[in-house]
Amino acid sequence: MVQLVGPLRKELADSVSSCRVLVVGAGGIGCELLKNLVLTGFRNIEVIDLDTIDVSNLNRQFLFQKKHVGKSKAQVAKESVVQFCPKANITAYHDSIMNPDYSVEFFRNFALVMNALDNRAARNHVNRMCLAADIPLIESGTAGYLGQVTIIKKGLTECYECQPKPTQKTFPGCTIRNTPSEPIHCIVWAKYLFNQLFGEEDADQEVSPDTADPEAAWDPSEAAARATASEQDGDIKRVSTKDWARSTGYDPVKLFNKLFKDDIMYLLTMDKLWRKRKAPLPLEWSELQKQGEHSHFSLVEEMLGGGLKDQHVLGVYGYSQLFSESVKTLSSQLAERGAGAELVWDKDDPPAMDFVTAAANLRMHVFSMNMKSRFDIKSMAGNIIPAIATTNAVIAGLIVLEALKVLSGDLDQCCTIFLNKQPNPKKKLLVPCALDPPNLNCYVCASKPEVTVRLNVSSTMIQTLQDKILKERFGMVAPDVQIEDGKGTILISSEEGETEGNNSKFLSDFGIRNGSRLQADDFLQDYTLLVNVLHSDELGKDMEFEVVGDAPDKAPTPSTQEEGKNITNGNKDSAQPSTSSTGNNMHCCRNNLCRLNSWRCSVCK
Repeated sequence: MVQLVGPLRKELADSVSSCRVLVVGAGGIGCELLKNLVLTGFRNIEVIDLDTIDVSNLNRQFLFQKKHVGKSKAQVAKESVVQFCPKANITAYHDSIMNPDYSVEFFRNFALVMNALDNRAARNHVNRMCLAADIPLIESGTAGYLGQVTIIKKGLTECYECQPKPTQKTFPGCTIRNTPSEPIHCIVWAKYLFNQLFGEEDADQEVSPDTADPEAAWDPSEAAARATASEQDGDIKRVSTKDWARSTGYDPVKLFNKLFKDDIMYLLTMDKLWRKRKAPLPLEWSELQKQGEHSHFSLVEEMLGGGLKDQHVLGVYGYSQLFSESVKTLSSQLAERGAGAELVWDKDDPPAMDFVTAAANLRMHVFSMNMKSRFDIKSMAGNIIPAIATTNAVIAGLIVLEALKVLSGDLDQCCTIFLNKQPNPKKKLLVPCALDPPNLNCYVCASKPEVTVRLNVSSTMIQTLQDKILKERFGMVAPDVQIEDGKGTILISSEEGETEGNNSKFLSDFGIRNGSRLQADDFLQDYTLLVNVLHSDELGKDMEFEVVGDAPDKAPTPSTQEEGKNITNGNKDSAQPSTSSTGNNMHCCRNNLCRLNSWRCSVCK
């Protein structure tokens, strides 16, 4: 007769109470998961999270209260859980899981790892550590009302990086600076403007007109003669945006006239840009003020009128006033912090959000677009899909159910489970799908991971190879790189100071040419990647390198209804936990849910 301990078989209950498990992330899913684990009988839990508690977390992360704001999520989550389960032995780490202290040996201490993360870099890293340690990983994520859970086991299933993931959408600099055609272009411009005025200046985030725009094909000297900049005190010389702003004492009127009048008039001199586009319309501060005087406008009344404040769209005059007020507030904050200080844009900081809302809407008006509410701009500026507490709760419950299968030794019973917003034709919200086998061409879990990278060996520096290709593109933490030239020439060493002198040199300086092979090792991740170099003199505009073949930058195009919603809870990858192609849009053909896509999921192919 089967012995039961509560709802579990005695053998399983004993495994649950004695095994050690690691929870990575103590946010929306993590809070629900910790509660579920201890109530199921798990007693030895370690939880790690680098984040601290913010006021915006309190509506769904129920282990936290107002008094906890600013404290470690992992530590407070532990303290809250042991209050209703004193028998739980929980260890909390206020740290990054990518810290070298958490090595492969650390991961081998656990019977199971459960991810409750919200960013791709950490997901990639945990995936590799679990593969190296040969420990089962339960991956999960939510996106509004959608969610999913899947199992990753070395040699049996796809790993997290086996299939393409959609990359964050980027925009050419000339589109942002010269020819915006969508609200998101204006919002990106406004965020860049915030950094140029108040934050850390970045040459890649310039907001002034781009005179190098190849589409313009204009004569700068001729245009300069025709450009009629303001004759008021706002006259400008084309210098650093921040330097110019400082020289005016952050005068909001002068800033306004530069950004929405002078720069726009400068753009109008680039005749070819406007032959097939509607030309922008400059705004004049004094003219707007005259209109405002006749309208008896009150900024407070307009922002509060007609419904919720964040969902109300102001007029052009209203946004000019909001721009002025936010500039004054932000410049005061900057002055209080002293010389050399910088502000960091945060969607939850009211003055910063006011500034981006006002600047983006004014630019939308200039380029004849419909203006957006503060709520809409906040969502687009952070690419946020609203977090739903019940979605997190459902997904956390599914994680525990899959964990019980793993501990029972029933890996063949595990599956990927999708939570959909609407019931399928069988009237089910939860849709299970079979796990896919490993991708033989995966550059992470294949027996001999290998990729081909197209680049220009004469213009690509060792620093670019290290930071942008190996770390950013291929997710390595501390790579060591040598040339397979029979000599074992070391290009990059993870030991500090050993190869720093190479950083400013080009690949060609080391004899690297078309067909050269590089071996990149990350000893923390116990991961080796062979990189085949394909030299090319002709890469696309603003393209430093290109991954050739099956590497995951060839993701299926998301369906129309999901466009623009690629970031969840303030981070771009929470909606992408899936390892299979099914997970990119959380649809399944079998249930008539991927009919909008030209590709098919693992169940149907």
